[in-house]
Amino acid sequence: MPTDPVRGPVRADLVIRPAHDGDAAALAGIHVAARRAAPMPDPVHPDAVVHEHLARAIARAGSGDGGRGGHEVWVAQEARGRVVGYLRLDDAWLEDLYVHPAAAGAGVGSALLGLAQAARPAGFSLWVFESNAPARAFYARHGLVELERTDGSENEEQAPDVRMAWSGVDPVGYLRGLIDDVDEQLGRLLARRAALTAAVQPHKRSPGRDLARERAIAVAMAAHAPGLGVERLERIVHTVITESLAAAADGPPAEPGVGGA
Repeated sequence: MPTDPVRGPVRADLVIRPAHDGDAAALAGIHVAARRAAPMPDPVHPDAVVHEHLARAIARAGSGDGGRGGHEVWVAQEARGRVVGYLRLDDAWLEDLYVHPAAAGAGVGSALLGLAQAARPAGFSLWVFESNAPARAFYARHGLVELERTDGSENEEQAPDVRMAWSGVDPVGYLRGLIDDVDEQLGRLLARRAALTAAVQPHKRSPGRDLARERAIAVAMAAHAPGLGVERLERIVHTVITESLAAAADGPPAEPGVGGA
Protein backbone atom coordinates (compact mmCIF):
# COMPACT_ATOMS: atom_id res chain seq x y z
CA MET A 1 0.00 0.00 0.00
CA PRO A 2 1.53 3.38 -0.99
CA THR A 3 1.97 6.00 1.71
CA ASP A 4 1.65 9.79 1.66
CA PRO A 5 4.09 11.41 4.15
CA VAL A 6 1.33 13.58 5.64
CA ARG A 7 -1.89 11.70 5.03
CA GLY A 8 -0.55 8.22 5.73
CA PRO A 9 -1.59 5.06 3.84
CA VAL A 10 -3.38 5.68 0.55
CA ARG A 11 -6.25 3.30 -0.16
CA ALA A 12 -6.19 2.26 -3.80
CA ASP A 13 -9.33 0.17 -3.29
CA LEU A 14 -11.42 3.03 -1.88
CA VAL A 15 -14.25 4.73 -3.76
CA ILE A 16 -15.60 8.08 -2.58
CA ARG A 17 -19.11 8.68 -3.89
CA PRO A 18 -22.22 10.71 -3.06
CA ALA A 19 -24.50 9.13 -0.48
CA HIS A 20 -27.88 7.78 -1.57
CA ASP A 21 -31.01 6.84 0.35
CA GLY A 22 -29.90 3.25 0.87
CA ASP A 23 -26.80 4.37 2.80
CA ALA A 24 -28.58 5.75 5.86
CA ALA A 25 -28.37 2.57 7.94
CA ALA A 26 -24.69 2.04 7.15
CA LEU A 27 -23.83 5.66 7.97
CA ALA A 28 -25.74 5.49 11.25
CA GLY A 29 -23.85 2.32 12.18
CA ILE A 30 -20.51 3.99 11.41
CA HIS A 31 -21.50 7.09 13.38
CA VAL A 32 -22.48 5.10 16.48
CA ALA A 33 -19.52 2.73 16.36
CA ALA A 34 -16.97 5.49 15.79
CA ARG A 35 -18.30 7.60 18.65
CA ARG A 36 -18.27 4.67 21.05
CA ALA A 37 -14.66 3.86 20.13
CA ALA A 38 -13.40 7.44 20.48
CA PRO A 39 -12.66 9.42 23.67
CA MET A 40 -15.87 11.41 23.35
CA PRO A 41 -18.77 12.10 25.71
CA ASP A 42 -21.73 9.75 25.57
CA PRO A 43 -24.21 10.63 22.82
CA VAL A 44 -27.48 12.25 23.84
CA HIS A 45 -29.57 10.73 21.05
CA PRO A 46 -30.56 7.06 20.68
CA ASP A 47 -29.36 5.13 17.63
CA ALA A 48 -32.75 5.35 15.91
CA VAL A 49 -32.66 9.14 16.03
CA VAL A 50 -29.15 9.14 14.53
CA HIS A 51 -30.49 7.02 11.65
CA GLU A 52 -33.40 9.39 11.06
CA HIS A 53 -31.12 12.42 11.17
CA LEU A 54 -28.72 10.99 8.60
CA ALA A 55 -31.57 9.85 6.36
CA ARG A 56 -32.85 13.44 6.32
CA ALA A 57 -29.34 14.74 5.64
CA ILE A 58 -28.96 12.42 2.65
CA ALA A 59 -32.37 13.42 1.30
CA ARG A 60 -31.47 17.08 1.68
CA ALA A 61 -28.19 16.58 -0.14
CA GLY A 62 -29.85 14.81 -3.03
CA SER A 63 -28.06 12.29 -5.19
CA GLY A 64 -25.80 12.20 -8.16
CA ASP A 65 -23.61 15.23 -7.46
CA GLY A 66 -22.85 14.94 -3.74
CA GLY A 67 -25.18 17.68 -2.69
CA ARG A 68 -27.00 20.88 -3.48
CA GLY A 69 -27.42 24.18 -1.72
CA GLY A 70 -24.13 23.76 0.15
CA HIS A 71 -25.15 20.51 1.84
CA GLU A 72 -23.24 17.38 0.84
CA VAL A 73 -22.98 13.80 2.12
CA TRP A 74 -20.25 11.51 0.78
CA VAL A 75 -19.37 7.93 1.63
CA ALA A 76 -16.13 5.98 1.51
CA GLN A 77 -16.76 2.51 0.10
CA GLU A 78 -14.37 -0.37 -0.34
CA ALA A 79 -14.18 -2.04 -3.72
CA ARG A 80 -15.96 -5.07 -2.31
CA GLY A 81 -18.92 -2.86 -1.41
CA ARG A 82 -18.58 -2.21 2.33
CA VAL A 83 -19.14 1.41 3.38
CA VAL A 84 -16.44 2.30 5.92
CA GLY A 85 -16.76 6.06 6.42
CA TYR A 86 -18.71 9.16 5.58
CA LEU A 87 -18.39 12.92 5.33
CA ARG A 88 -21.07 15.58 5.75
CA LEU A 89 -20.53 19.20 4.71
CA ASP A 90 -22.89 22.13 5.17
CA ASP A 91 -21.80 25.39 3.55
CA ALA A 92 -18.48 26.32 5.21
CA TRP A 93 -18.75 23.71 7.98
CA LEU A 94 -17.56 20.12 8.19
CA GLU A 95 -20.40 18.66 10.24
CA ASP A 96 -19.43 14.97 10.31
CA LEU A 97 -16.39 12.89 9.45
CA TYR A 98 -16.61 9.37 10.83
CA VAL A 99 -14.72 6.19 10.00
CA HIS A 100 -15.71 2.75 11.24
CA PRO A 101 -13.22 1.58 13.92
CA ALA A 102 -12.49 -1.57 11.90
CA ALA A 103 -11.18 0.64 9.06
CA ALA A 104 -9.33 3.19 11.20
CA GLY A 105 -5.73 4.00 10.33
CA ALA A 106 -6.03 2.87 6.72
CA GLY A 107 -6.38 6.26 5.03
CA VAL A 108 -10.17 6.48 4.95
CA GLY A 109 -10.37 9.62 7.08
CA SER A 110 -7.56 11.25 5.08
CA ALA A 111 -9.37 10.54 1.81
CA LEU A 112 -12.61 12.04 3.11
CA LEU A 113 -10.86 15.09 4.55
CA GLY A 114 -9.03 15.58 1.26
CA LEU A 115 -12.38 15.62 -0.51
CA ALA A 116 -13.63 18.27 1.93
CA GLN A 117 -10.58 20.43 1.26
CA ALA A 118 -11.10 20.09 -2.49
CA ALA A 119 -14.83 20.82 -2.21
CA ARG A 120 -14.29 23.86 0.03
CA PRO A 121 -11.16 25.58 -1.36
CA ALA A 122 -12.12 28.81 0.43
CA GLY A 123 -11.88 27.02 3.80
CA PHE A 124 -14.15 25.46 6.42
CA SER A 125 -14.51 25.03 10.17
CA LEU A 126 -15.49 22.14 12.42
CA TRP A 127 -16.06 21.41 16.09
CA VAL A 128 -14.25 18.59 17.86
CA PHE A 129 -14.53 17.61 21.51
CA GLU A 130 -11.56 18.65 23.59
CA SER A 131 -11.36 15.12 24.98
CA ASN A 132 -10.96 13.65 21.49
CA ALA A 133 -7.19 14.15 21.29
CA PRO A 134 -6.70 11.63 18.43
CA ALA A 135 -9.15 13.54 16.20
CA ARG A 136 -7.57 16.88 17.06
CA ALA A 137 -4.12 15.50 16.20
CA PHE A 138 -5.48 14.06 12.94
CA TYR A 139 -6.87 17.41 11.84
CA ALA A 140 -3.69 19.23 12.89
CA ARG A 141 -1.59 16.86 10.76
CA HIS A 142 -3.74 17.82 7.79
CA GLY A 143 -3.24 21.53 8.20
CA LEU A 144 -6.18 22.55 10.38
CA VAL A 145 -5.57 25.09 13.13
CA GLU A 146 -7.31 25.71 16.45
CA LEU A 147 -9.40 28.89 16.55
CA GLU A 148 -11.24 28.79 19.85
CA ARG A 149 -12.20 26.65 22.82
CA THR A 150 -15.49 26.63 24.69
CA ASP A 151 -16.72 25.23 27.99
CA GLY A 152 -19.32 23.16 26.12
CA SER A 153 -22.32 25.08 27.43
CA GLU A 154 -23.66 25.52 23.89
CA ASN A 155 -23.42 21.92 22.67
CA GLU A 156 -25.84 19.11 23.42
CA GLU A 157 -23.33 17.04 25.37
CA GLN A 158 -22.32 20.00 27.57
CA ALA A 159 -18.69 19.01 27.03
CA PRO A 160 -15.75 21.34 26.27
CA ASP A 161 -15.01 21.56 22.57
CA VAL A 162 -12.55 23.11 20.13
CA ARG A 163 -13.25 24.94 16.88
CA MET A 164 -10.68 24.04 14.23
CA ALA A 165 -10.42 25.35 10.69
CA TRP A 166 -8.80 24.68 7.37
CA SER A 167 -8.10 28.14 6.01
CA GLY A 168 -8.12 27.13 2.36
CA VAL A 169 -6.18 28.54 -0.57
CA ASP A 170 -6.36 32.11 0.78
CA PRO A 171 -5.79 31.86 4.54
CA VAL A 172 -5.74 35.63 5.09
CA GLY A 173 -9.02 36.07 3.22
CA TYR A 174 -10.71 33.20 5.05
CA LEU A 175 -9.57 34.25 8.52
CA ARG A 176 -10.38 37.91 7.88
CA GLY A 177 -13.86 36.83 6.88
CA LEU A 178 -14.25 35.15 10.27
CA ILE A 179 -12.85 38.26 11.96
CA ASP A 180 -15.40 40.40 10.12
CA ASP A 181 -18.20 38.18 11.43
CA VAL A 182 -16.93 38.54 15.00
CA ASP A 183 -16.45 42.30 14.63
CA GLU A 184 -20.04 42.67 13.47
CA GLN A 185 -21.25 40.88 16.59
CA LEU A 186 -18.82 42.86 18.73
CA GLY A 187 -20.11 46.15 17.35
CA ARG A 188 -23.67 45.25 18.32
CA LEU A 189 -22.59 44.16 21.79
CA LEU A 190 -20.61 47.37 22.34
CA ALA A 191 -23.63 49.44 21.33
CA ARG A 192 -25.79 47.57 23.85
CA ARG A 193 -23.11 47.86 26.55
CA ALA A 194 -22.77 51.61 26.01
CA ALA A 195 -26.53 52.13 26.20
CA LEU A 196 -26.82 50.11 29.40
CA THR A 197 -23.84 51.86 30.98
CA ALA A 198 -25.49 55.22 30.31
CA ALA A 199 -28.90 54.04 31.55
CA VAL A 200 -27.65 52.79 34.91
CA GLN A 201 -25.80 55.95 35.94
CA PRO A 202 -28.80 57.92 37.36
CA HIS A 203 -29.80 54.94 39.51
CA LYS A 204 -26.44 54.31 41.20
CA ARG A 205 -26.28 54.97 44.95
CA SER A 206 -22.91 56.65 44.67
CA PRO A 207 -21.33 58.42 41.70
CA GLY A 208 -18.03 57.41 40.18
CA ARG A 209 -16.49 54.20 39.01
CA ASP A 210 -16.99 50.89 40.81
CA LEU A 211 -13.56 49.33 40.29
CA ALA A 212 -14.43 46.25 42.33
CA ARG A 213 -17.35 45.55 40.03
CA GLU A 214 -15.16 46.09 36.95
CA ARG A 215 -12.71 43.55 38.35
CA ALA A 216 -15.54 41.08 38.94
CA ILE A 217 -16.73 41.56 35.36
CA ALA A 218 -13.22 40.82 34.09
CA VAL A 219 -13.01 37.68 36.22
CA ALA A 220 -16.34 36.45 34.85
CA MET A 221 -15.28 37.20 31.28
CA ALA A 222 -12.01 35.31 31.77
CA ALA A 223 -14.00 32.10 32.13
CA HIS A 224 -14.98 32.51 28.48
CA ALA A 225 -11.69 34.01 27.27
CA PRO A 226 -8.94 32.40 29.39
CA GLY A 227 -6.33 33.23 26.77
CA LEU A 228 -6.71 36.94 27.48
CA GLY A 229 -6.49 36.61 31.25
CA VAL A 230 -8.08 38.69 33.96
CA GLU A 231 -5.59 41.57 33.87
CA ARG A 232 -6.00 42.23 30.13
CA LEU A 233 -9.75 41.86 30.35
CA GLU A 234 -9.86 44.28 33.25
CA ARG A 235 -8.11 46.87 31.09
CA ILE A 236 -10.53 46.18 28.24
CA VAL A 237 -13.55 46.52 30.54
CA HIS A 238 -12.17 49.75 31.96
CA THR A 239 -11.72 51.18 28.45
CA VAL A 240 -15.18 50.11 27.31
CA ILE A 241 -16.81 51.73 30.34
CA THR A 242 -14.70 54.87 30.00
CA GLU A 243 -15.64 55.34 26.36
CA SER A 244 -19.29 54.45 27.02
CA LEU A 245 -19.50 57.13 29.70
CA ALA A 246 -17.78 59.64 27.42
CA ALA A 247 -20.22 58.85 24.62
CA ALA A 248 -23.16 59.31 26.99
CA ALA A 249 -21.80 62.68 28.12
CA ASP A 250 -21.36 63.82 24.53
CA GLY A 251 -24.93 62.89 23.67
CA PRO A 252 -26.13 61.25 20.46
CA PRO A 253 -24.16 62.13 17.31
CA ALA A 254 -25.62 64.86 15.16
CA GLU A 255 -27.38 63.82 12.01
CA PRO A 256 -25.53 64.56 8.76
CA GLY A 257 -26.13 68.13 7.66
CA VAL A 258 -27.37 69.21 11.09
CA GLY A 259 -25.46 71.43 13.50
CA GLY A 260 -22.52 73.76 13.16
CA ALA A 261 -20.23 74.31 10.27
